[in-house]
Amino acid sequence: MCSIMTYCDKGADIELFKSGFSRTVSRGPDVSRIVDTGKGLMGFHRLSIMGLTPSGMQPFELDGSYVICNGELYGFEKVREDLKKKGYTFKSDSDCEIILPMYFEYGTDMFSMFDAEFVCVIFDGRTGEYIAARDPIGIRPLYYGYDKRGVIMFASEPKNLVGLTDKILPFPPGCYYKAGEFIRYSDIAGVDEVCHDDLDTACGKIREKLTEGVKKRLVADAKVGFLLSGGLDSSLVCAIAARESSKPIETFAIGMSEDAIDLKYAKQVADHIGSHHTEVYMTPDEVISSLDRVVELLGTFDITTIRASMGMYLVCKAIHETTDIRVLLTGEISDELFGYKYTDFAPSAEAFQEEAQKRIRELHMYDVLRADRCISVNSLEARVPFGDLDFVKYVMSLDPEMKLNKYGKGKYLLRHAFEGLGLLPDSILWREKAAFSDAVGHSMVDYLKEYAETVYTDEEFKAGCEKYTHAKPFTKESLLYRDIFEKYYPGQSEMIVDFWMPNKAWEGCNVDDPSARVLSNYGDSGK
Repeated sequence: MCSIMTYCDKGADIELFKSGFSRTVSRGPDVSRIVDTGKGLMGFHRLSIMGLTPSGMQPFELDGSYVICNGELYGFEKVREDLKKKGYTFKSDSDCEIILPMYFEYGTDMFSMFDAEFVCVIFDGRTGEYIAARDPIGIRPLYYGYDKRGVIMFASEPKNLVGLTDKILPFPPGCYYKAGEFIRYSDIAGVDEVCHDDLDTACGKIREKLTEGVKKRLVADAKVGFLLSGGLDSSLVCAIAARESSKPIETFAIGMSEDAIDLKYAKQVADHIGSHHTEVYMTPDEVISSLDRVVELLGTFDITTIRASMGMYLVCKAIHETTDIRVLLTGEISDELFGYKYTDFAPSAEAFQEEAQKRIRELHMYDVLRADRCISVNSLEARVPFGDLDFVKYVMSLDPEMKLNKYGKGKYLLRHAFEGLGLLPDSILWREKAAFSDAVGHSMVDYLKEYAETVYTDEEFKAGCEKYTHAKPFTKESLLYRDIFEKYYPGQSEMIVDFWMPNKAWEGCNVDDPSARVLSNYGDSGK
Protein backbone atom coordinates (compact mmCIF):
# COMPACT_ATOMS: atom_id res chain seq x y z
CA MET A 1 0.00 0.00 0.00
CA CYS A 2 1.31 3.44 -0.89
CA SER A 3 0.10 7.02 -0.58
CA ILE A 4 -0.15 9.61 -3.32
CA MET A 5 -1.02 13.31 -3.37
CA THR A 6 -1.09 15.90 -6.15
CA TYR A 7 -1.66 19.65 -6.38
CA CYS A 8 -2.51 20.27 -10.01
CA ASP A 9 -1.15 23.77 -10.71
CA LYS A 10 1.58 26.22 -9.82
CA GLY A 11 1.31 28.23 -6.64
CA ALA A 12 0.95 25.47 -4.08
CA ASP A 13 2.02 26.25 -0.54
CA ILE A 14 4.75 23.60 -0.28
CA GLU A 15 4.71 23.53 3.51
CA LEU A 16 0.93 23.12 3.60
CA PHE A 17 1.22 20.37 0.98
CA LYS A 18 3.91 18.61 3.01
CA SER A 19 1.83 18.90 6.16
CA GLY A 20 -1.20 17.28 4.52
CA PHE A 21 0.89 14.62 2.81
CA SER A 22 2.68 13.63 6.01
CA ARG A 23 -0.60 12.44 7.54
CA THR A 24 -0.50 9.20 5.52
CA VAL A 25 3.16 8.26 5.79
CA SER A 26 2.07 4.97 7.42
CA ARG A 27 0.69 3.91 4.03
CA GLY A 28 4.20 4.10 2.60
CA PRO A 29 6.82 4.22 5.34
CA ASP A 30 9.79 3.02 3.26
CA VAL A 31 10.68 6.25 1.47
CA SER A 32 8.94 9.50 0.43
CA ARG A 33 9.40 11.91 -2.45
CA ILE A 34 7.78 15.13 -3.70
CA VAL A 35 8.36 16.30 -7.28
CA ASP A 36 7.67 19.74 -8.72
CA THR A 37 6.45 19.17 -12.28
CA GLY A 38 6.66 22.84 -13.12
CA LYS A 39 2.87 22.94 -13.01
CA GLY A 40 2.22 21.51 -9.58
CA LEU A 41 3.38 19.01 -6.99
CA MET A 42 3.26 15.19 -6.92
CA GLY A 43 4.00 13.28 -3.71
CA PHE A 44 4.58 9.58 -3.12
CA HIS A 45 5.01 7.55 0.09
CA ARG A 46 6.29 4.08 -0.85
CA LEU A 47 5.51 0.68 0.62
CA SER A 48 7.72 -1.65 -1.40
CA ILE A 49 5.74 -4.65 -2.69
CA MET A 50 6.73 -5.14 -6.34
CA GLY A 51 10.20 -4.14 -7.52
CA LEU A 52 11.82 -3.64 -4.13
CA THR A 53 14.93 -1.81 -5.38
CA PRO A 54 15.31 2.00 -5.31
CA SER A 55 14.67 2.05 -9.09
CA GLY A 56 11.02 1.24 -8.32
CA MET A 57 10.53 4.53 -6.47
CA GLN A 58 7.90 6.91 -7.84
CA PRO A 59 7.04 9.29 -9.41
CA PHE A 60 8.18 7.61 -12.60
CA GLU A 61 9.28 10.07 -15.28
CA LEU A 62 9.33 9.69 -19.06
CA ASP A 63 10.12 12.51 -21.48
CA GLY A 64 8.98 15.21 -19.06
CA SER A 65 5.81 13.38 -17.98
CA TYR A 66 5.27 11.90 -14.51
CA VAL A 67 3.03 9.28 -12.89
CA ILE A 68 2.28 8.23 -9.32
CA CYS A 69 0.25 5.09 -8.68
CA ASN A 70 -1.01 3.17 -5.68
CA GLY A 71 -1.97 -0.19 -7.05
CA GLU A 72 -1.28 -3.63 -8.38
CA LEU A 73 -1.40 -4.15 -12.15
CA TYR A 74 -1.85 -7.89 -12.65
CA GLY A 75 -0.22 -9.48 -15.68
CA PHE A 76 1.98 -6.41 -16.22
CA GLU A 77 4.92 -8.55 -17.30
CA LYS A 78 3.34 -9.38 -20.66
CA VAL A 79 2.35 -5.76 -21.21
CA ARG A 80 5.90 -4.67 -20.43
CA GLU A 81 7.31 -7.12 -22.99
CA ASP A 82 4.90 -5.78 -25.63
CA LEU A 83 5.97 -2.23 -24.81
CA LYS A 84 9.63 -3.18 -25.12
CA LYS A 85 8.92 -4.27 -28.69
CA LYS A 86 7.65 -0.75 -29.31
CA GLY A 87 11.00 0.68 -28.17
CA TYR A 88 10.36 1.49 -24.50
CA THR A 89 12.95 0.67 -21.86
CA PHE A 90 12.40 0.05 -18.16
CA LYS A 91 14.57 0.74 -15.13
CA SER A 92 12.74 -1.33 -12.51
CA ASP A 93 10.60 -4.41 -11.92
CA SER A 94 7.71 -2.26 -10.71
CA ASP A 95 4.35 -2.94 -12.32
CA CYS A 96 3.51 0.77 -12.24
CA GLU A 97 6.38 1.73 -14.54
CA ILE A 98 4.32 0.55 -17.53
CA ILE A 99 1.69 3.28 -17.03
CA LEU A 100 3.40 6.17 -18.83
CA PRO A 101 4.37 4.10 -21.89
CA MET A 102 0.82 2.75 -22.03
CA TYR A 103 -0.55 6.28 -21.77
CA PHE A 104 1.68 7.43 -24.62
CA GLU A 105 0.45 4.51 -26.74
CA TYR A 106 -3.24 4.30 -25.84
CA GLY A 107 -4.21 7.50 -24.01
CA THR A 108 -7.10 7.20 -21.57
CA ASP A 109 -8.27 4.00 -23.32
CA MET A 110 -5.61 2.23 -21.26
CA PHE A 111 -7.67 2.43 -18.08
CA SER A 112 -10.22 -0.07 -19.40
CA MET A 113 -7.32 -2.34 -20.39
CA PHE A 114 -6.01 -2.69 -16.83
CA ASP A 115 -6.58 -5.81 -14.78
CA ALA A 116 -5.87 -3.97 -11.58
CA GLU A 117 -6.83 -2.45 -8.28
CA PHE A 118 -5.31 1.00 -8.61
CA VAL A 119 -5.40 4.76 -8.47
CA CYS A 120 -3.00 6.94 -10.41
CA VAL A 121 -2.31 10.54 -11.34
CA ILE A 122 -0.44 11.41 -14.53
CA PHE A 123 1.15 14.72 -15.43
CA ASP A 124 1.31 14.90 -19.21
CA GLY A 125 4.40 17.00 -19.92
CA ARG A 126 3.38 17.36 -23.56
CA THR A 127 0.14 19.19 -22.76
CA GLY A 128 0.74 20.39 -19.18
CA GLU A 129 -2.46 18.72 -17.94
CA TYR A 130 -3.20 16.22 -15.18
CA ILE A 131 -5.13 12.96 -15.62
CA ALA A 132 -6.29 10.85 -12.67
CA ALA A 133 -8.10 7.50 -12.53
CA ARG A 134 -9.46 4.89 -10.13
CA ASP A 135 -10.22 1.18 -10.48
CA PRO A 136 -13.82 0.10 -11.24
CA ILE A 137 -14.64 -0.98 -7.67
CA GLY A 138 -12.60 1.63 -5.82
CA ILE A 139 -10.47 -0.89 -3.94
CA ARG A 140 -7.68 1.66 -3.83
CA PRO A 141 -8.66 5.01 -2.30
CA LEU A 142 -8.58 8.43 -3.92
CA TYR A 143 -10.17 11.73 -2.86
CA TYR A 144 -10.30 15.19 -4.37
CA GLY A 145 -11.04 18.77 -3.50
CA TYR A 146 -10.51 22.29 -4.86
CA ASP A 147 -8.58 25.16 -3.32
CA LYS A 148 -9.86 28.73 -3.21
CA ARG A 149 -8.56 29.33 -6.76
CA GLY A 150 -10.44 26.30 -8.07
CA VAL A 151 -7.29 24.18 -8.43
CA ILE A 152 -8.01 20.48 -8.00
CA MET A 153 -6.05 18.31 -5.58
CA PHE A 154 -5.98 14.52 -5.35
CA ALA A 155 -4.93 12.43 -2.36
CA SER A 156 -5.09 8.86 -1.09
CA GLU A 157 -7.06 9.77 2.01
CA PRO A 158 -9.33 12.61 3.10
CA LYS A 159 -7.03 13.42 6.03
CA ASN A 160 -4.45 14.61 3.45
CA LEU A 161 -6.86 17.32 2.30
CA VAL A 162 -8.28 18.55 5.61
CA GLY A 163 -7.41 22.24 5.84
CA LEU A 164 -6.53 22.47 2.15
CA THR A 165 -10.07 22.49 0.76
CA ASP A 166 -13.59 23.24 1.97
CA LYS A 167 -15.13 20.08 0.50
CA ILE A 168 -13.57 16.63 0.23
CA LEU A 169 -15.21 13.97 -1.94
CA PRO A 170 -14.31 10.44 -3.00
CA PHE A 171 -13.03 10.07 -6.55
CA PRO A 172 -15.73 8.04 -8.36
CA PRO A 173 -14.65 4.43 -9.06
CA GLY A 174 -14.40 3.36 -12.69
CA CYS A 175 -13.75 6.94 -13.79
CA TYR A 176 -10.87 9.06 -14.99
CA TYR A 177 -10.47 12.82 -14.64
CA LYS A 178 -9.31 14.86 -17.60
CA ALA A 179 -9.76 18.49 -18.63
CA GLY A 180 -12.00 19.26 -15.66
CA GLU A 181 -14.37 16.32 -16.17
CA PHE A 182 -14.91 12.92 -14.56
CA ILE A 183 -15.47 10.39 -17.34
CA ARG A 184 -16.72 6.86 -16.67
CA TYR A 185 -14.69 4.18 -18.39
CA SER A 186 -16.25 1.20 -16.54
CA ASP A 187 -19.48 0.52 -14.67
CA ILE A 188 -18.62 -2.89 -13.27
CA ALA A 189 -22.02 -3.23 -11.60
CA GLY A 190 -23.84 -2.71 -14.88
CA VAL A 191 -24.86 -5.68 -17.00
CA ASP A 192 -25.00 -5.39 -20.78
CA GLU A 193 -26.32 -8.91 -21.30
CA VAL A 194 -27.68 -11.35 -18.71
CA CYS A 195 -25.81 -14.66 -18.58
CA HIS A 196 -28.07 -17.73 -18.54
CA ASP A 197 -25.49 -20.38 -17.73
CA ASP A 198 -27.02 -23.38 -15.94
CA LEU A 199 -26.19 -24.04 -12.30
CA ASP A 200 -23.27 -26.40 -12.82
CA THR A 201 -21.72 -24.26 -15.54
CA ALA A 202 -22.07 -21.12 -13.43
CA CYS A 203 -20.57 -22.79 -10.35
CA GLY A 204 -17.70 -24.16 -12.43
CA LYS A 205 -16.87 -20.69 -13.71
CA ILE A 206 -17.21 -19.18 -10.23
CA ARG A 207 -14.70 -21.74 -8.95
CA GLU A 208 -12.26 -21.14 -11.82
CA LYS A 209 -12.45 -17.36 -11.73
CA LEU A 210 -12.12 -17.05 -7.95
CA THR A 211 -9.17 -19.45 -7.98
CA GLU A 212 -7.48 -17.34 -10.63
CA GLY A 213 -8.27 -14.19 -8.63
CA VAL A 214 -6.48 -15.64 -5.60
CA LYS A 215 -3.51 -16.99 -7.59
CA LYS A 216 -2.65 -13.68 -9.23
CA ARG A 217 -2.77 -11.94 -5.82
CA LEU A 218 -0.17 -14.29 -4.38
CA VAL A 219 2.48 -12.73 -6.61
CA ALA A 220 4.57 -10.25 -4.61
CA ASP A 221 8.21 -9.50 -3.89
CA ALA A 222 7.22 -8.97 -0.24
CA LYS A 223 5.81 -11.47 2.25
CA VAL A 224 2.09 -12.35 2.03
CA GLY A 225 -0.32 -13.23 4.86
CA PHE A 226 -4.04 -13.92 5.22
CA LEU A 227 -6.89 -12.70 7.40
CA LEU A 228 -8.99 -15.70 8.41
CA SER A 229 -12.28 -15.08 10.20
CA GLY A 230 -13.55 -18.65 9.94
CA GLY A 231 -16.44 -17.52 7.77
CA LEU A 232 -17.01 -18.82 4.26
CA ASP A 233 -15.35 -16.03 2.30
CA SER A 234 -12.00 -15.67 4.02
CA SER A 235 -11.84 -19.46 4.48
CA LEU A 236 -12.16 -20.02 0.73
CA VAL A 237 -9.46 -17.46 -0.02
CA CYS A 238 -7.11 -19.11 2.48
CA ALA A 239 -7.89 -22.64 1.32
CA ILE A 240 -7.26 -21.80 -2.33
CA ALA A 241 -4.05 -20.00 -1.43
CA ALA A 242 -2.87 -22.92 0.69
CA ARG A 243 -3.46 -25.31 -2.20
CA GLU A 244 -1.57 -23.05 -4.61
CA SER A 245 1.38 -22.38 -2.28
CA SER A 246 4.50 -24.51 -1.96
CA LYS A 247 4.78 -23.95 1.80
CA PRO A 248 2.25 -23.34 4.61
CA ILE A 249 0.57 -19.95 4.45
CA GLU A 250 0.31 -17.66 7.49
CA THR A 251 -3.21 -16.97 8.74
CA PHE A 252 -4.46 -14.61 11.46
CA ALA A 253 -7.73 -14.45 13.39
CA ILE A 254 -9.00 -12.13 16.14
CA GLY A 255 -11.73 -12.29 18.74
CA MET A 256 -12.88 -11.28 22.19
CA SER A 257 -11.46 -13.68 24.73
CA GLU A 258 -14.83 -14.69 26.19
CA ASP A 259 -17.24 -15.11 23.25
CA ALA A 260 -15.47 -14.98 19.90
CA ILE A 261 -17.70 -17.03 17.61
CA ASP A 262 -15.23 -17.27 14.77
CA LEU A 263 -11.97 -18.16 16.52
CA LYS A 264 -12.94 -21.82 16.83
CA TYR A 265 -13.99 -21.96 13.17
CA ALA A 266 -10.85 -20.19 12.01
CA LYS A 267 -8.81 -22.79 13.93
CA GLN A 268 -10.74 -25.58 12.20
CA VAL A 269 -9.92 -24.08 8.81
CA ALA A 270 -6.28 -23.50 9.72
CA ASP A 271 -5.92 -27.10 10.87
CA HIS A 272 -7.60 -28.37 7.70
CA ILE A 273 -5.40 -26.39 5.30
CA GLY A 274 -2.24 -26.72 7.38
CA SER A 275 -1.57 -23.01 7.81
CA HIS A 276 0.70 -21.42 10.37
CA HIS A 277 -2.09 -19.85 12.42
CA THR A 278 -2.03 -17.01 14.93
CA GLU A 279 -4.89 -16.01 17.24
CA VAL A 280 -5.11 -12.45 18.50
CA TYR A 281 -7.34 -11.54 21.45
CA MET A 282 -8.80 -8.14 22.21
CA THR A 283 -10.22 -6.85 25.48
CA PRO A 284 -13.17 -4.56 26.21
CA ASP A 285 -10.73 -1.83 27.27
CA GLU A 286 -8.89 -2.10 23.95
CA VAL A 287 -12.14 -1.78 22.03
CA ILE A 288 -13.21 1.40 23.81
CA SER A 289 -9.75 2.96 23.93
CA SER A 290 -9.24 2.31 20.19
CA LEU A 291 -12.55 3.83 19.12
CA ASP A 292 -11.34 7.40 18.61
CA ARG A 293 -8.30 6.20 16.67
CA VAL A 294 -10.38 3.90 14.47
CA VAL A 295 -12.87 6.62 13.50
CA GLU A 296 -9.99 8.96 12.70
CA LEU A 297 -8.18 6.46 10.48
CA LEU A 298 -11.39 5.40 8.72
CA GLY A 299 -12.83 8.81 8.00
CA THR A 300 -16.40 7.56 8.40
CA PHE A 301 -19.33 7.69 10.82
CA ASP A 302 -20.97 4.52 9.48
CA ILE A 303 -21.97 2.10 12.24
CA THR A 304 -21.27 -1.16 10.41
CA THR A 305 -17.90 0.01 9.12
CA ILE A 306 -16.72 1.17 12.54
CA ARG A 307 -17.90 -1.94 14.37
CA ALA A 308 -16.24 -4.27 11.87
CA SER A 309 -13.07 -2.19 11.88
CA MET A 310 -12.37 -2.66 15.58
CA GLY A 311 -11.20 -6.24 15.19
CA MET A 312 -9.63 -5.72 11.79
CA TYR A 313 -7.56 -2.75 12.96
CA LEU A 314 -6.32 -4.58 16.05
CA VAL A 315 -5.38 -7.79 14.24
CA CYS A 316 -3.54 -5.81 11.54
CA LYS A 317 -1.76 -3.83 14.26
CA ALA A 318 -0.58 -7.10 15.78
CA ILE A 319 0.58 -8.39 12.38
CA HIS A 320 2.54 -5.18 11.77
CA GLU A 321 4.16 -5.25 15.20
CA THR A 322 5.08 -8.93 15.32
CA THR A 323 5.75 -10.10 11.74
CA ASP A 324 7.50 -9.06 8.52
CA ILE A 325 4.37 -9.55 6.41
CA ARG A 326 3.64 -6.73 3.96
CA VAL A 327 0.59 -8.00 1.99
CA LEU A 328 -2.73 -9.33 3.34
CA LEU A 329 -5.41 -11.15 1.37
CA THR A 330 -8.97 -10.67 2.65
CA GLY A 331 -12.50 -11.92 1.95
CA GLU A 332 -14.34 -8.66 1.26
CA ILE A 333 -16.89 -8.18 -1.59
CA SER A 334 -18.42 -11.66 -1.54
CA ASP A 335 -21.51 -10.46 0.34
CA GLU A 336 -22.27 -7.75 -2.18
CA LEU A 337 -22.13 -10.28 -5.01
CA PHE A 338 -23.87 -13.30 -3.50
CA GLY A 339 -26.07 -11.74 -0.83
CA TYR A 340 -26.30 -10.88 2.86
CA LYS A 341 -28.70 -12.29 5.41
CA TYR A 342 -31.05 -9.41 4.61
CA THR A 343 -31.13 -10.10 0.86
CA ASP A 344 -33.04 -13.28 1.69
CA PHE A 345 -35.93 -10.82 2.02
CA ALA A 346 -35.55 -9.48 -1.54
CA PRO A 347 -39.06 -9.37 -3.00
CA SER A 348 -37.91 -10.30 -6.51
CA ALA A 349 -34.87 -11.18 -8.60
CA GLU A 350 -34.91 -7.66 -10.02
CA ALA A 351 -34.85 -6.17 -6.52
CA PHE A 352 -31.93 -8.44 -5.57
CA GLN A 353 -29.99 -7.31 -8.64
CA GLU A 354 -30.72 -3.63 -8.03
CA GLU A 355 -29.54 -3.99 -4.44
CA ALA A 356 -26.35 -5.78 -5.53
CA GLN A 357 -25.62 -3.04 -8.07
CA LYS A 358 -26.17 -0.34 -5.45
CA ARG A 359 -23.87 -2.10 -3.00
CA ILE A 360 -21.09 -2.68 -5.54
CA ARG A 361 -21.21 0.97 -6.62
CA GLU A 362 -21.03 2.14 -2.99
CA LEU A 363 -18.49 -0.39 -1.72
CA HIS A 364 -15.66 2.13 -1.80
CA MET A 365 -17.35 4.00 1.07
CA TYR A 366 -17.89 0.97 3.31
CA ASP A 367 -16.32 -2.53 3.37
CA VAL A 368 -13.57 -1.68 0.89
CA LEU A 369 -12.80 1.52 2.81
CA ARG A 370 -12.60 -0.50 6.05
CA ALA A 371 -10.18 -3.04 4.63
CA ASP A 372 -7.98 -0.39 3.05
CA ARG A 373 -7.68 1.85 6.11
CA CYS A 374 -7.31 -0.84 8.78
CA ILE A 375 -4.61 -2.56 6.76
CA SER A 376 -2.78 0.44 5.30
CA VAL A 377 -2.56 2.39 8.57
CA ASN A 378 -0.47 -0.54 9.76
CA SER A 379 1.84 -0.27 6.75
CA LEU A 380 0.38 -3.30 4.98
CA GLU A 381 -1.23 -3.77 1.58
CA ALA A 382 -4.73 -5.19 1.10
CA ARG A 383 -5.57 -7.51 -1.79
CA VAL A 384 -9.14 -8.60 -2.40
CA PRO A 385 -9.63 -11.73 -4.58
CA PHE A 386 -13.45 -11.42 -4.58
CA GLY A 387 -12.89 -8.01 -6.19
CA ASP A 388 -11.15 -9.55 -9.19
CA LEU A 389 -12.64 -7.71 -12.16
CA ASP A 390 -13.31 -10.80 -14.26
CA PHE A 391 -14.93 -12.54 -11.30
CA VAL A 392 -17.13 -9.57 -10.40
CA LYS A 393 -18.26 -9.04 -13.98
CA TYR A 394 -19.26 -12.67 -14.33
CA VAL A 395 -21.18 -12.96 -11.05
CA MET A 396 -22.98 -9.66 -11.67
CA SER A 397 -24.01 -10.86 -15.13
CA LEU A 398 -25.61 -14.09 -13.89
CA ASP A 399 -29.38 -14.30 -13.99
CA PRO A 400 -30.41 -12.89 -10.59
CA GLU A 401 -33.07 -15.61 -10.27
CA MET A 402 -30.16 -17.98 -9.75
CA LYS A 403 -28.70 -15.83 -6.96
CA LEU A 404 -31.89 -15.60 -4.90
CA ASN A 405 -31.87 -17.77 -1.80
CA LYS A 406 -34.17 -20.51 -3.12
CA TYR A 407 -31.93 -23.25 -1.76
CA GLY A 408 -32.44 -22.88 1.99
CA LYS A 409 -28.89 -21.59 2.31
CA GLY A 410 -27.48 -18.17 1.54
CA LYS A 411 -24.62 -17.83 -0.98
CA TYR A 412 -25.56 -21.22 -2.41
CA LEU A 413 -23.75 -20.68 -5.70
CA LEU A 414 -20.45 -19.97 -3.98
CA ARG A 415 -20.83 -22.91 -1.60
CA HIS A 416 -21.88 -25.33 -4.34
CA ALA A 417 -18.98 -24.20 -6.52
CA PHE A 418 -16.51 -25.65 -4.00
CA GLU A 419 -18.61 -28.59 -2.80
CA GLY A 420 -17.05 -32.04 -2.80
CA LEU A 421 -13.48 -30.87 -3.34
CA GLY A 422 -12.24 -31.31 0.22
CA LEU A 423 -10.93 -27.77 0.11
CA LEU A 424 -12.81 -26.90 3.30
CA PRO A 425 -14.60 -28.97 5.94
CA ASP A 426 -18.32 -29.24 5.17
CA SER A 427 -19.01 -27.64 8.55
CA ILE A 428 -17.32 -24.48 7.27
CA LEU A 429 -18.51 -24.62 3.67
CA TRP A 430 -22.16 -24.84 4.74
CA ARG A 431 -21.98 -22.82 7.94
CA GLU A 432 -24.46 -19.95 8.36
CA LYS A 433 -22.96 -16.50 7.97
CA ALA A 434 -22.18 -14.43 11.05
CA ALA A 435 -21.41 -10.75 10.61
CA PHE A 436 -17.72 -10.05 11.31
CA SER A 437 -18.44 -7.40 13.93
CA ASP A 438 -20.60 -9.94 15.76
CA ALA A 439 -18.38 -12.94 15.14
CA VAL A 440 -15.32 -11.45 16.85
CA GLY A 441 -17.57 -11.53 19.93
CA HIS A 442 -21.17 -10.46 20.41
CA SER A 443 -19.96 -8.63 23.48
CA MET A 444 -17.83 -6.25 21.40
CA VAL A 445 -20.83 -4.57 19.81
CA ASP A 446 -22.62 -4.64 23.14
CA TYR A 447 -19.65 -2.90 24.81
CA LEU A 448 -19.76 -0.16 22.18
CA LYS A 449 -23.51 0.35 22.64
CA GLU A 450 -23.19 0.40 26.41
CA TYR A 451 -20.35 2.89 26.25
CA ALA A 452 -22.41 5.21 24.03
CA GLU A 453 -25.21 5.08 26.61
CA THR A 454 -22.82 6.53 29.21
CA VAL A 455 -21.74 9.40 26.95
CA TYR A 456 -25.17 11.04 26.46
CA THR A 457 -28.26 11.57 28.52
CA ASP A 458 -31.53 11.18 26.61
CA GLU A 459 -31.81 14.97 26.38
CA GLU A 460 -28.23 15.31 25.10
CA PHE A 461 -28.85 12.59 22.54
CA LYS A 462 -31.93 14.32 21.17
CA ALA A 463 -30.18 17.69 20.97
CA GLY A 464 -27.05 16.13 19.51
CA CYS A 465 -28.91 14.51 16.64
CA GLU A 466 -30.48 17.83 15.71
CA LYS A 467 -27.02 19.27 14.95
CA TYR A 468 -26.87 17.18 11.79
CA THR A 469 -28.97 17.15 8.66
CA HIS A 470 -27.04 14.81 6.36
CA ALA A 471 -27.05 11.14 7.49
CA LYS A 472 -28.72 12.09 10.74
CA PRO A 473 -27.73 9.92 13.74
CA PHE A 474 -30.57 7.78 15.12
CA THR A 475 -29.04 5.99 18.12
CA LYS A 476 -26.61 7.07 20.83
CA GLU A 477 -23.99 4.82 19.23
CA SER A 478 -24.39 6.50 15.82
CA LEU A 479 -24.26 9.96 17.44
CA LEU A 480 -21.04 9.04 19.24
CA TYR A 481 -19.41 7.98 15.98
CA ARG A 482 -20.61 11.11 14.19
CA ASP A 483 -19.30 13.42 16.89
CA ILE A 484 -15.87 11.76 16.76
CA PHE A 485 -15.91 11.95 12.95
CA GLU A 486 -16.66 15.68 13.02
CA LYS A 487 -13.72 16.25 15.34
CA TYR A 488 -11.33 15.05 12.61
CA TYR A 489 -13.31 15.81 9.44
CA PRO A 490 -15.48 18.83 10.25
CA GLY A 491 -18.28 19.37 7.77
CA GLN A 492 -17.16 16.53 5.48
CA SER A 493 -19.90 13.95 6.11
CA GLU A 494 -20.90 13.88 2.43
CA MET A 495 -17.82 11.76 1.79
CA ILE A 496 -20.12 8.92 2.95
CA VAL A 497 -23.52 8.83 1.29
CA ASP A 498 -25.48 7.34 4.22
CA PHE A 499 -25.54 4.49 6.74
CA TRP A 500 -24.90 0.97 5.43
CA MET A 501 -28.20 -0.65 6.45
CA PRO A 502 -30.58 -3.33 5.18
CA ASN A 503 -33.03 -2.10 2.56
CA LYS A 504 -35.80 -0.77 4.79
CA ALA A 505 -38.31 -0.84 1.93
CA TRP A 506 -38.27 -4.65 2.04
CA GLU A 507 -40.59 -6.50 4.42
CA GLY A 508 -38.60 -7.79 7.38
CA CYS A 509 -35.77 -5.28 6.92
CA ASN A 510 -37.14 -2.13 8.54
CA VAL A 511 -34.73 -2.29 11.47
CA ASP A 512 -32.79 0.32 13.45
CA ASP A 513 -29.52 -1.58 13.76
CA PRO A 514 -27.27 -2.71 10.88
CA SER A 515 -26.34 -6.02 12.52
CA ALA A 516 -27.86 -9.12 10.95
CA ARG A 517 -28.49 -10.23 14.54
CA VAL A 518 -31.69 -8.17 14.53
CA LEU A 519 -33.14 -9.98 11.50
CA SER A 520 -35.65 -12.79 11.94
CA ASN A 521 -33.61 -15.15 9.74
CA TYR A 522 -30.33 -14.84 11.66
CA GLY A 523 -30.96 -18.26 13.18
CA ASP A 524 -27.80 -20.25 13.86
CA SER A 525 -25.48 -17.64 12.39
CA GLY A 526 -24.13 -16.64 15.77
CA LYS A 527 -23.34 -20.14 17.04
